[in-house]
Formats: sequence, structure tokens, C-alpha cells
Amino acid sequence: MSKPSNIEVTNTEPESVDTGKNMKLILARAKDQRNFCPVRDVIHRISDKWSLLSILALGTYGTLRFNALKKEIGDVSQRMLTVTLRNLEEDGFVSRKIYAEVPPRVEYQLTEMGEGLMQQALRLADWANTQLPGIISSRENFKKN
Repeated sequence: MSKPSNIEVTNTEPESVDTGKNMKLILARAKDQRNFCPVRDVIHRISDKWSLLSILALGTYGTLRFNALKKEIGDVSQRMLTVTLRNLEEDGFVSRKIYAEVPPRVEYQLTEMGEGLMQQALRLADWANTQLPGIISSRENFKKN
């Protein structure tokens, strides 16, 4: 499968953000149990083992049928991928199109919001790849002490 031509990944300089103001707002929302905490909710939803892999696979290959997506992800069970895709669809990251054929054909693709999430996930992955040697060194030093 080839990568769709409409997906473009670029490394950009971090946007100027008032970090102090944003962090205080995030932490205030997290502490207040009466209010919805968007950071906690979104991180909870996408931090499982299969959600980001599904997002990245759909971002890499474009529209995929269920079995093709399962093949790209690897050792995910059919049940777990079904639950993952249902959650991603519910949150608006993935769209599902059902074709009235025999047997039925179902295709999945990222929505605009899903593509935005993929871009953020790629930033995190790039950061993790850059920082990995330092992280491994810190872990080794921690174990020595």
C-alpha cells in the first residue's frame, strides 16, 4: 500500500504559547472534580496500546479496510481493534464507511481531527526518538543508585 499524497508531515518550530497561563488552566481543571478535564479525558482515550497505532496506520496508508488495518498494526485481536475503532469513531478521530455489498465492506479513514492528532503524535514520537539516548542513560544511572 502506498502513502496517500495528501498527507504531509512537517517539523515546525513550536508555536509561541503562554505556558504559565495554559498550565495553570490545565491544572485547575484537573483539580476541580466538578468540571470536565479535557487533558485527562483525551489522554485516557488515546493512551492505550492500539489507538495511536491505529491513528498512525490510517495516517500512513489512508483509507483501510478492517483486516488491512489489523495487518498493519500487528498482534491486535479482532475484538480489541473493533473496540478501539469504535472509540476513535465516537470521539471523531476516525470515520467509518459501510458499503452495502455481499459481504459488507467497511472502510476506515482519519477525519480532519484525526489527522491533527496524528500530527501531534508524530511530534511526540520525534521528541521521543531524539530524547531516547538520554532517557536510557537516566534509567541506567537510576538503577545504579
